[in-house]
Amino acid sequence: MGDPRKHKYENDKCHKKLRRLVGEALTHFGMLEHGDKVMVCLSGGKDSYVMLDILMSFQVHAPIDFEIVAVNLDQKQPGFPEHVLPGYLTDLGVPFEIIEQDTYSVVKALTPEGKTTCPVCSRLRRGILYTHAQKIGATKIALGHHLDDVVETLLLNMFYGGRMKAMPAKLLSDDRRNMVIRPLYFCREVLLEKWAAIRGFPIIPCNLCGSQDNLQRQVIKEMLRSWDAQHPGRVENIARSIDNITLSHLGDTRLYDFEGLQTQARDERIPLVDIALNAVSPASKAS
Repeated sequence: MGDPRKHKYENDKCHKKLRRLVGEALTHFGMLEHGDKVMVCLSGGKDSYVMLDILMSFQVHAPIDFEIVAVNLDQKQPGFPEHVLPGYLTDLGVPFEIIEQDTYSVVKALTPEGKTTCPVCSRLRRGILYTHAQKIGATKIALGHHLDDVVETLLLNMFYGGRMKAMPAKLLSDDRRNMVIRPLYFCREVLLEKWAAIRGFPIIPCNLCGSQDNLQRQVIKEMLRSWDAQHPGRVENIARSIDNITLSHLGDTRLYDFEGLQTQARDERIPLVDIALNAVSPASKAS
């Protein structure tokens, strides 16, 4: 069974690291304000369970007051255990709402044979959640994406979309009515897996797309895992690069005025004859 004191130490260490990383994200990106009503989107997966758990911890100890409402979208997937989340959230004592929308049938109808369901599913979910946030007066919508999701999205956009775009820690919706935050932005997935196992969350798998083979994101995920094994720190460095951009060394003319770049000589209007004389070596001058 092992030393229980050691287990407690490891558990406390994991929890402290999660709180530190989430705290850094909340502070660095200004995710929460006093009086916020945070709609925590709970899917039944490990990531959203951990997010809710850590945010509830901050709710107790943070220097600001904010409200939490857990929201789950029941997409009417066949075999979905509808009783799990209401039972868990009731025992937890957190306010919650279950939205029932049959997006499963819509996604299946709109997705061509052999194509992944994720694009259609995510758009439908986003629209429903945005609408519900307005309905309940939520000032923030919290999603459970983590550091691995951010890096995977960056690489997917580079490899398959030809653009440098990742996943923002804080996002204002196009209609400027909803603010999305990702408190797990600095957290590695392996850390979330460890805490989910420690806490014993009742995980609900996504049967809609989880069984699909050869998803592009799954290929990227496996690549990151191989990097973790062979090149520790590489994934974290990629993540840090998103927050450390040098526009003058990229190539987007919409963001950096390459055409307007001028040399010092041209800016100061130094006569060309003076430039030529300055370029003559002392030896050639002497001759």
